[in-house]
Amino acid sequence: MTLDKQYQNLLSLILESGSKKGDRTGTGTLSLFGQQIRHNMSKGFPLLTTKKLSLKTIVTELKWFLKGDTNIKYLQDNNCKIWDGDYNKSKRKDGELGPIYGKQWRDWGGIKSTRISQNRDKDGYLGFEEDHTLGIDQIKNLISDIKLNPNSRRLMVSAWNVGELKYMTLPPCHYGFQCYVSDSKLSLMWNQRSVDTFLGLPFNIASYGLLLEIIAKEVNMIPDELIGNLGDVHLYSNHIEQAKEQLTREPMKLTKLNELPNYLCMKDDWECYKPSDFTLDNYQSHPTIKAPLSN
Repeated sequence: MTLDKQYQNLLSLILESGSKKGDRTGTGTLSLFGQQIRHNMSKGFPLLTTKKLSLKTIVTELKWFLKGDTNIKYLQDNNCKIWDGDYNKSKRKDGELGPIYGKQWRDWGGIKSTRISQNRDKDGYLGFEEDHTLGIDQIKNLISDIKLNPNSRRLMVSAWNVGELKYMTLPPCHYGFQCYVSDSKLSLMWNQRSVDTFLGLPFNIASYGLLLEIIAKEVNMIPDELIGNLGDVHLYSNHIEQAKEQLTREPMKLTKLNELPNYLCMKDDWECYKPSDFTLDNYQSHPTIKAPLSN
């Protein structure tokens, strides 16, 4: 079954069988528990065609994660607004979203601290210096492990750091992923506790498809299966009519992601990739369907 059809079937199932539930945003949802999306990357890049999606926004957020960044400034500088609502709700003023995805992927357990400097400034005053005890770089370890031990069943990355959840603006919705190698083909399966099916899920599918493409390029393998294990799968009450509209649309042929450059990005924290490196071959889709964010 095509990716668009799987997605439309999921929308239909929620509309027909979903339970009415409250939620932290106060919006209300129709909700199901325990669904799955599967897509073979040889069939095309997993960017839905029944409504238009922005590859640039997907690239920007994923690169932000891979850089290990947790400050909203990078997103705002690149006109990516998907975290604005959660940041504004946090009432923070320093741009920080807490130890969310990038911190856990690239610096699990790392500690930043401030201490009094031993050096005096020109006026004779002692200042402050920041210390950073580096944590575990899960992405670097994952790529190394795929290269050295492709049969390992421990090719995993987790963002669910229980000890740091209370410091996060929003605990991870997609909280971990696992890679699998067979015959020089690389598959990726992600796990997601909370799934905003109308706005978030199409974005998540494409983002993990892009991550699979990038990792496969790094380890010189062919992208194979993309699998999403989905927990609380819901439609917000103010997305119902939009979902019904999307169900009326006939899927089109999936696009292809053009060949990525040959970079060794682990040496420079993924700064090698530029937005212009990610291009699609004739992406065709139905128009965007606007819907409000629920934060």
